[in-house]
Amino acid sequence: MDFDEAADRLYGVIPEEFTAARDALAKEAKAGGDGALAKRIKALRKPTVVAWAINQSSRREGELDPLLDLGRRLREAWQAQDADALAEAGRGRTPLISRLIRAVREAAEAAGHPLSPSADLEIEQTLDAAVVDEDAAEQVRRGRLTRPLSYSGFTPAPVVRPAPARTAKAEPKPRAAKGGGKTVAAPSEAGREPERRAAEEEREKARKAERERRIAELQNALAEAERAAQVAQRGRADWEAERTEAEREHERRTAKVEALTAKLAKAKDRLNAAVHRLEVARREEANAERAARSARARVDEARAALDEARSGPR
Repeated sequence: MDFDEAADRLYGVIPEEFTAARDALAKEAKAGGDGALAKRIKALRKPTVVAWAINQSSRREGELDPLLDLGRRLREAWQAQDADALAEAGRGRTPLISRLIRAVREAAEAAGHPLSPSADLEIEQTLDAAVVDEDAAEQVRRGRLTRPLSYSGFTPAPVVRPAPARTAKAEPKPRAAKGGGKTVAAPSEAGREPERRAAEEEREKARKAERERRIAELQNALAEAERAAQVAQRGRADWEAERTEAEREHERRTAKVEALTAKLAKAKDRLNAAVHRLEVARREEANAERAARSARARVDEARAALDEARSGPR
């Protein structure tokens, strides 16, 4: 067993079995004399339910292939600044991700782990990251995610290069007509008007394409910001719930400490009373012991005097 084999096995089990399976594999590696492998296995983190569901999608034959292929084509088109290829890839992106979200959700539910409504956003962000970012695509392909992914950069959009400036043609020089001394006039301003209009149309097309590219960038940035805001809002709600529960727990513990403090004060009072009683008892016991010794001494003296009187002259 090597590390990749162990990791593949672990991230294929359901979340509640992960820890026990990981510990068992680490123990097996250690028993086989490979302590380094055991440590690497032990360091693997348990996936969230959403990450587990996406991992299982990567294990189903061919399910994520269209997504990974789309990402590859999108990135290649971006590198080549091929606007047509980018547009084509962009058209298929949304329906493909929507279909995969449904597939991930349905498979998780069939496996006994239904996902919460908020999971759709985490799945979408992970799949989007796999489309845009090559490293994220590799992580998704390997199927060892511990938590969903997200991409914080701009989604690729075509950069339209402005049309190159037209090089002004040299004005033709007047030339002499054959058979005479007259010259042929240069083209008139009216004759150059169509050329100027064509150049202006080219510039306007370039400006329009640049505006469209900028709008696409801003729309992508807005979509990313909205997604980030949704994630942040969900995180805020989660921490609000956690804070509310922590406050309740704090109140319960405070009340318990106060009750225990009151009991402790009473117990200390009783302890002090017991200490005082013990001191009095010890003191009185000592006094009683001295009185008893004195009484025994007097008894001994009285007996001796009695014995002496009895044994006197007859």
